[in-house]
Amino acid sequence: MKRWFRRVLFTVLLAIGLGYVLYVRILQPIPVVGFEVVVGDLVVEVMGTGTVEARTSTVVSSKIQGRLIELRVDQGDLVTSGQVVAKLDDADFMRQVGIARATSEAAEAGLARLYAEKTRAMAVVRQAKRMDERTRQSFEQGAATESEIDKSQEQAAIAQADLARAEAAIAEGKKLLLAAQQTLEYQQARLEDTVIVAPFDGLIIRRDRDPGDIVVPGSSIYRLISLEEIWVSAWVDETAMASLAPGQPARVVLRSLPDGPLPGHVVRLGRETDPETREFLVDVTIEQLPEHWAIGQRAEAYIRTDRRENILAVPMAFVGYVDGERGVFVERSGRAEWVQCQFGMRGRERVEVLEGVESGDTLVRLAKPSGRSGLRSGRRIVVK
Repeated sequence: MKRWFRRVLFTVLLAIGLGYVLYVRILQPIPVVGFEVVVGDLVVEVMGTGTVEARTSTVVSSKIQGRLIELRVDQGDLVTSGQVVAKLDDADFMRQVGIARATSEAAEAGLARLYAEKTRAMAVVRQAKRMDERTRQSFEQGAATESEIDKSQEQAAIAQADLARAEAAIAEGKKLLLAAQQTLEYQQARLEDTVIVAPFDGLIIRRDRDPGDIVVPGSSIYRLISLEEIWVSAWVDETAMASLAPGQPARVVLRSLPDGPLPGHVVRLGRETDPETREFLVDVTIEQLPEHWAIGQRAEAYIRTDRRENILAVPMAFVGYVDGERGVFVERSGRAEWVQCQFGMRGRERVEVLEGVESGDTLVRLAKPSGRSGLRSGRRIVVK
């Protein structure tokens, strides 16, 4: 009796267990996520990551060595071309200008003296020529000797040599004056170089020196960028190279503004691929900067390479494989039905469907893809 009871109990429990398994695996609806297929547009984008950069940037530095005594701007300040941004101690340079000016004035005075000596030498030459002519006339009349003629000729030659010497001295004086004037201009230029100005309109993004610092030519005082063109230098996979071209529209997403894409377009394409990552640089300008941004911050650039209108497009998350064929699961009367599809152009998150589904169909996928129960044709489902 007890043995018979145990068999019956075992059979009942086994039937209950099999029934539960049958219900869970076949009869119980499994939760799924649905997507209604509608006619819309599909945008194909190429994504690249990079940093925000300025097309034009420079280091503001001094042309000469000196000690900074004044900094008139700071990081974050806007400047205009030619605006004074810093000054060096100019006391020594002013003294050098004074010395050079005095030397130039002395050279001018010396040249004036040499011109006066030339005038005197010319007068002496004229006098010597007249005396030589009188002596010759007197010799022809017998009133002068040959010795007197020789002496008059010698005096004329000496006067002519003094004139030539005066002219040579003037030429030398001119060169000395030119050298003095150029030295003065050089010292004045060095004095002007103590005033440091902005080379173009822009934004100071960094200050590297403080008053009292000694600077040398080429050392950075400020870093200045132009705001005319700010772009993202994005690294893009080389497989997308053929689909990219300057002028293509794009959207830029800053890490600080993940929900606020900024309009932009492609400016230029790099012509060198990184041998390790197989990526190349694409510069995407930002057409409208947000209120808060920074050079060097990370950003993503999404470049539009194609656009299709009035098509059926479904999320890639709903596309799968069954027996090696691509397709989707469609909800039919509370059950999942596998439909093989033909796909077309693919975007980043959606793909065009050419055949297999129609507008109004509801695609489904597992709400919990990690669950033990898989989705298959004929399985009862409940759309969440």
